[in-house]
Amino acid sequence: MTDVTKEQVLDKLRGVRGPDMDGNIVDMGLVSDVFISDSKVYFSITVPAERARELDPLRAAAERVVKDMPGVKGAMVALTADKKGASSSAPVQRPAAAPSQTGHSHAGHSHAGHSHAPAAPRTPTAAAKAGIPGVGAIIAVASGKGGVGKSTTSVNLALALKANGLRVGILDADIYGPSMPRLMKISGRPQQIEGRMIRPMENYGLKVMSMGFLVDEEVAMIWRGPMIQSALLQMLREVAWGDLDVLVVDMPPGTGDAQLTMAQQVPLAGAVIVSTPQDLALIDARKGLAMFRKVEVPVLGIVENMSYFIAPDTGKRYDIFGHGGARKEAERIGVPFLGEVPLTMGIRETSDAGTPVVASEPDSEITRVYREIAKKVWEQVGAHQGDKARTMPNIVFE
Repeated sequence: MTDVTKEQVLDKLRGVRGPDMDGNIVDMGLVSDVFISDSKVYFSITVPAERARELDPLRAAAERVVKDMPGVKGAMVALTADKKGASSSAPVQRPAAAPSQTGHSHAGHSHAGHSHAPAAPRTPTAAAKAGIPGVGAIIAVASGKGGVGKSTTSVNLALALKANGLRVGILDADIYGPSMPRLMKISGRPQQIEGRMIRPMENYGLKVMSMGFLVDEEVAMIWRGPMIQSALLQMLREVAWGDLDVLVVDMPPGTGDAQLTMAQQVPLAGAVIVSTPQDLALIDARKGLAMFRKVEVPVLGIVENMSYFIAPDTGKRYDIFGHGGARKEAERIGVPFLGEVPLTMGIRETSDAGTPVVASEPDSEITRVYREIAKKVWEQVGAHQGDKARTMPNIVFE
């Protein structure tokens, strides 16, 4: 079997029609530089930011035709927005940081005394919201759009927090598209114990709850706001989580009913925003940031996923989908930048197999990246919770 070449890939992509069925994506100049490593193909397609959602089938078609080529083991394709779509010239309102109880400043935060943003609408504070018995802190992992690897990040972040010495659970808050059964390789139904309480599922040392354990995968969920709110609160408060230092909540993408329920009804210690380096993903990430700011949930920081690619054969670094966009965005709006997760086929493959990389490759460089991010996240939780967080375990790197 001969190795596939860049020219062969581009020739195949000339069969994919451009937006509005005009020409093809190669001759229209929409395809980035094609990178091939270990018979796996990586590239991006540039589209107008405002048309990203409707043009995702274009991305899927391009990925499909390349995957079907003889000699290709896999393909990873992303949509990238034009620079002009990023609205980078728009005025920025910096969020006011939560009052610190530690008596010193923290890098990456904007402080209330320097903020000129208008006061956000008053919502119940974390202290006023009903908590979950035995759960020390609840962290939401969110993204403004799908396809940025948020659920994979949630799982590996939860496992990294556990590897750092904490007792951890994870809640899949995506009612319509639950992914935890597959990502955590768990099947079956949770058991009901005393009263209305149910015992969470468990794997890799994490306690897990998901609508995917309660409803068959083929069942179409046609639920409206009140039903979503009720289901989420039941999965939080009618599950025997036991004693946890932290519960990681994998939020659905966007800013809909589930996100507002979690932000307004649950005492979140903070939110982690997942984005990719592309302008397109960053535009949507800002929506999630704005929502948490309005409901007074601290933003613990931004993770840049699919940040860069290291060729396994040469060790050379490639910024296939751009690089550094999330770091610049974090600096722009005054929130911490938590770290860069490289783009690797291994992360995708282990996720699809239900063997998350932090669990299956505990000594790998990728796992070290996730553990560093987990360490920074926990430090931010401590900064916002003050003395309360100091009673929790110290994180020690070996």
